[in-house]
Amino acid sequence: MQKKINAEEEKAKIDKRKVVENMARKKIAVIPGDGIGPEIIQEGLKVLDAVSKLTDFSYEKIDYDFSGNRYLRTGELISDSAISELRQMDAIYLGAVGHPEVKTGILEKGVLLRLRFELDQYINLRPIKLYPGVWTPLKDKGPEHIDFTVIRENTEGLYVGIGGFFKKGTPDEVATQEMINTRKGVERCIRYAFEYTQKRSRENKLTLCDKSNVLTYAHDLWQRAFQEVGTEYPDIKKDHAHVDAMCMWMVKNPEWFDVVVVCNMFGDIITDLGAMIQGGMGIAASGNINPKGVSMFEPIHGSAPKYTGKNVINPLATISAAQMMLEYLEEKRASELVEQAIVEVLSSGRLKDLSAHSGVSTSEAGDMIVDSINQAASKS
Repeated sequence: MQKKINAEEEKAKIDKRKVVENMARKKIAVIPGDGIGPEIIQEGLKVLDAVSKLTDFSYEKIDYDFSGNRYLRTGELISDSAISELRQMDAIYLGAVGHPEVKTGILEKGVLLRLRFELDQYINLRPIKLYPGVWTPLKDKGPEHIDFTVIRENTEGLYVGIGGFFKKGTPDEVATQEMINTRKGVERCIRYAFEYTQKRSRENKLTLCDKSNVLTYAHDLWQRAFQEVGTEYPDIKKDHAHVDAMCMWMVKNPEWFDVVVVCNMFGDIITDLGAMIQGGMGIAASGNINPKGVSMFEPIHGSAPKYTGKNVINPLATISAAQMMLEYLEEKRASELVEQAIVEVLSSGRLKDLSAHSGVSTSEAGDMIVDSINQAASKS
């Protein structure tokens, strides 16, 4: 009788442990996408598998085929039911979107923008960080000069798509597109930026980037919200730069910046400039953040269809996106291992070039990161 009770108790313990393990396991939706997307995502998943074996990080991968090939085959992009499923995920890991046989704008609006808008991913988070061993086009600038973050509003502005044509195709044609800024949308972005600056705890300086000297209505709202929310954060230094000046100072004095908050359109522009000064598209990653919902992480480069299947694209931007995802999921140790491996591989000189002509294959670069992770873990 006692043996039976003990067996039942042991089974109950095992069942309880399985429930706890399942609750701890993160559900990650994986969208490889188009072109080089599947190849670079494969390397990112290789890295996630490596850190999951060495830390408490555990995840379940759920694949979604939202791509140009699927659209050409079925005429479908993302269903309402898929959006509902994605809301239940802990994070989304995206490769690249863009297909040469699909008209420009269809996939970008039907996949990328729909995900951002429907999942209310109202923050685009872009670290602009120059790692040791990475070349920058800026003379006399190094990693100590280029280390700031851009927080871009991600669901309003010109990207809302309000506008249209009048007398299209005639000499009298008129085309309009409106910039939409709501108090709610602007304020929550600015508040996130202040809180992020506090948490980053580097220089405790937040710069508002706008064009308030010309866009006197839309950016007057940004100015007022920045000043009003800023009173709640007296420890944060407040700074301001018009977007044209911002572009100049990013090239001349990138060390001036700690955290930058900016509207959707101008954020899109200055983050591409940021990618160049941090070494190019081969290292730049981004997060589309909903602080109270599901967030999506991706490299900022495109699908590069001419390189599809050639195993030549550097996957470090995608691996950096995985590192951002781990940090967002509060997997501190796993995130640190990945970033340390990126730094070690780049500073070692083994990866001399982040372009498609580096001589290091996509899979080899992924293996370098995994080997570095394993070596670091064995020493700790």
